[in-house]
Amino acid sequence: MARASARTRPAATPAKKNVDASKGRSPRRGPLQRIRYSLRQRVGRPTASYYWIIGTTLALTLIGRLTVLSASTAETISEGQNPYELFIKESGFAVLGLALMFILSCFTARLWKRISPLLILLALALLALTLTPLGVDVQGNKNWLALGPVQFQPSEAAKLALAVWMGAVLAAKGLLVRRLVHVAVPVGIGAALVLGLVMAGKDLGTAIIIGLMVLGGLLFAGVRWWLLAGAVVLGGAAALVSSLTSENRSGRISSWLGDCSVPGSCDQYLNGMYALASGGWFGVGVGQSRQKWNWIPEAHNDFIFAIIGEEFGLLGTFIILGLYAVLAYAIFRVINTHSDVFSRIICGMILTWIIGQAVVNIAVVVGLLPVIGVPLPLISYGGTSLIMVLAAVGVVLSFSRTEPERVPETS
Repeated sequence: MARASARTRPAATPAKKNVDASKGRSPRRGPLQRIRYSLRQRVGRPTASYYWIIGTTLALTLIGRLTVLSASTAETISEGQNPYELFIKESGFAVLGLALMFILSCFTARLWKRISPLLILLALALLALTLTPLGVDVQGNKNWLALGPVQFQPSEAAKLALAVWMGAVLAAKGLLVRRLVHVAVPVGIGAALVLGLVMAGKDLGTAIIIGLMVLGGLLFAGVRWWLLAGAVVLGGAAALVSSLTSENRSGRISSWLGDCSVPGSCDQYLNGMYALASGGWFGVGVGQSRQKWNWIPEAHNDFIFAIIGEEFGLLGTFIILGLYAVLAYAIFRVINTHSDVFSRIICGMILTWIIGQAVVNIAVVVGLLPVIGVPLPLISYGGTSLIMVLAAVGVVLSFSRTEPERVPETS
């Protein structure tokens, strides 16, 4: 009997330690470890998708800042300004956006649902203010808002607000989204208001991206295919009418089709092609682009992909495409591993936003689409666009922390 009791004593001590550890009473845990443990208990443990998304986002952001530095110095030097001014401003925006990304990655799904009505109302209010004297006209598009020393694009914030709000509304409706009336009210009305206010500012490029996001959200919500087809037809007709009734947009379409009779109408296309062609396989070298010297309008913004092709060559453009592909895969993995409709819709709309806008921008640069003026996400110059794309990535990260375990299939 004494031998049997001796065998049982060692087993009792580890069991007690395991209980104490499960209750979080370990005295060895320091302050930082306690904060990390509390954060993981609240928002979940980072997953593989979480690190893939962060890695590709940081890589694209750093490459973008390097390319902006190279492309913007030529323009600022020619204007007699500080060659590093735009780079310093953009770097500040990047730091702010990254901080916002990590903060939003700690939000829970319940919090996103609660604040979704406030986000869409705030977005509509800011978009409406662009039509007042507070609105600022930039190159024919009145899509900027000046509040004191701060100037930003409310349409970029409206993309994220619309994604969160549509996700909350469509998830609450459930299977009712298969009926037309439940798609039109209130999602159709809300999306139409956002698109109408953006188009009132004559920003067709942003309206097209928002339209693609709405289609993506409806697709992930399980809307019937004939409703999606109807939305595509209506959106395409609206974009066509808007293009034909605008002299500026119709001129862009004409130059895209080969009519270069107007001086300067084909400069972006032709010089963008020259930049891509002169880059060869490995490029002319970092900072050695020739087309950025006032040959390509908006070289550091809409046509920055041409500068990447010239300085880094075909290999550099493949790297950019590969990073976007990895980012798309990681976000789609988050979507695929969630059965929650709310998270699937939001992540699907953000996926459509980032990857769809990248595809449109690159298609414009290589001549597959007419110029519609959308930046390359995470790479092009633009503070509002960069901050809001990083914020959207933070929203996806908040869902990637809580990937559910797969249930094994039963035979």
